[in-house]
Amino acid sequence: MRKTYPAEIADTPGNVLFYPSELGDLAEIELIFFGQHSCPAIVKQNPAIKQTIVLSESLAESLIFTQVDMPLHLFIYGKSIHIGPVVGIFSSGFTGISNKPLGERSDFFSKLLSLSQTTGCIPFVFGENVINWEKETIKGYVYENDDWNINEFPFPNVIYDRLPNRLTENRDGPKEVKQKFQKEYTIPWYNPGFFNKWDINERLCADERALPFLPETYPFQSLSVVETLLSHYRQVYIKPIHGSLGLGIHQILYDKHENVYYCRYKNEAQENKLQKFSTLESIVKHIFHNRPLENLIVQQGIPLIRSSKRPVDFRVHTNKDSKGIWQVTAIAAKIAGAGSVTTHIKSGGVIKTIAELYGDDDEAKEVERKLSEAALILSESIEEHLDGIIAEIGFDFGLDKKGQVWMFEANSKPGRSIFSHPKLKEFELLTRKLSLDYAIYLTEQTITNAVGAQR
Repeated sequence: MRKTYPAEIADTPGNVLFYPSELGDLAEIELIFFGQHSCPAIVKQNPAIKQTIVLSESLAESLIFTQVDMPLHLFIYGKSIHIGPVVGIFSSGFTGISNKPLGERSDFFSKLLSLSQTTGCIPFVFGENVINWEKETIKGYVYENDDWNINEFPFPNVIYDRLPNRLTENRDGPKEVKQKFQKEYTIPWYNPGFFNKWDINERLCADERALPFLPETYPFQSLSVVETLLSHYRQVYIKPIHGSLGLGIHQILYDKHENVYYCRYKNEAQENKLQKFSTLESIVKHIFHNRPLENLIVQQGIPLIRSSKRPVDFRVHTNKDSKGIWQVTAIAAKIAGAGSVTTHIKSGGVIKTIAELYGDDDEAKEVERKLSEAALILSESIEEHLDGIIAEIGFDFGLDKKGQVWMFEANSKPGRSIFSHPKLKEFELLTRKLSLDYAIYLTEQTITNAVGAQR
């Protein structure tokens, strides 16, 4: 486990850094880094018994270092010491309201930023309009002592992408910020983008490990695709390629006895609907008449296990940890609301732990093992086959009546509704903590690679 040290600022002349004595002889050190800022300094062993980092006032000022009375990491490579890491969390939707600077998302960000004391990193939230490219500084939000404040920081060691939606992500401003930080400053940018359902499916289909978990899926190019899948499975799902939160999902069922089709969906008034049609053409005409079909996929329907006669699926969260290894951080069951096409809470869905869903402990453990195994295999596969640095994924899994696990969706910025369940609170904390633990790992890897490249 990496060790952290409290930092202090002292009234000492010149640019001086006192490092903890237990680190031995660091006489070769010439340069001190804080984020992307650096400054030459005289480095001395701290004579005090207490193992602390002490910066002189002028060194702290040069580095824009103000983070005292909190544990920090020291990364020592080559002739440099890196203090931190500084983690920039990039987002949008800032309100200017002092107690809710990010609107309804302020609560999530306040909890994330509050982990600085337990993780030993310095996180702050920022948007595209608070970056000073000339001074290479950012005015970002921090959350300290139950209050929001704005502090100035050097450019960070790594950037955690927390943009709220695809619309924002595709705007010129965020795209330019991301490109500049990555290309001109080579700052690692993790968890970029939102997954495209068809793109994910195509890439995972090329991986034999992932194939057993993938329902048969095709782009919606013609009604014959729907007809073929219905003939095999009697139900299909039609989904938007870029959808999230269960929006725009339609379930098509075929009743061979009556020779009719049923379409279950949520309408614009957010009402659950089940309509009967004589033909597939009439479904397209009445339900999809104003939708570009090329933005939809058709997916095999799975005969899901049920609870109180309602379909059940599962949300599984995975995160990279402080060693860069995938971990399962949360698992929950979601039971569909009455007449709902999805299991989302806003559609009347109910969240349960696996233990609550299964009365038998052995059965619950076996289901949890199956879901965890699938999530780790698919996390590694997605990481290998997609671009960018991926550090967290939220999976929607189904379990059929034979016990087979199926992946319905993978989300790069998963919703957090399952954590409203009181027995899942500790796992919510774990997902947040690992998001920052991974930033520490990523910082260390970046520094090590940079030093190695210079040799």
